[in-house]
Amino acid sequence: MDKLAKKNVGKVIDLLSERLAFERAAVKLYDTLHARLRVATDPALRALLEQIEHDRDEEKEHEEWLEEQIRALGGDAHAPTERSVLVRAESEGVERVMRRDDSIPHDFHALLTAELADNAGWDLLVQIADEFGDSAAKKEFKKRLREEERHLLFVRKTLLELTKQEVSVGPPSPPEA
Repeated sequence: MDKLAKKNVGKVIDLLSERLAFERAAVKLYDTLHARLRVATDPALRALLEQIEHDRDEEKEHEEWLEEQIRALGGDAHAPTERSVLVRAESEGVERVMRRDDSIPHDFHALLTAELADNAGWDLLVQIADEFGDSAAKKEFKKRLREEERHLLFVRKTLLELTKQEVSVGPPSPPEA
């Protein structure tokens, strides 16, 4: 992270704080989904628990790693920055969708939105590190981007399966008069 920090340490802390705010939100989203899957009666939904736990733990590792990086650069991992405030506002919408109802397909739809944004955020960091020749930072960012790509693939596949199930169920019969 040294080469990046030499360019503009304040902006690098802001970029890392942006990711940190999103990772914190992602952990909450995964926790919400995990709690719902734990009480699901459908065995196919309960079978998703292990992967959700794994992905949540990776999100938590990203959060902790980002906190360490911000502190190492002399920043405060809990101080609001321009981009962290923006991301908190953006992620509140996704959190609101998940709080609105307890539909697991809706949860995966909301999580898809979050994972798309998360992937884009890590990809931006990879590109910035590459642009400024910080190979060590690029390697660390890329490691987390690959994990996020796996999360995105899992969420997409799961949402596809849930949506196919919803489409295959015929409409309810009209009440008899």
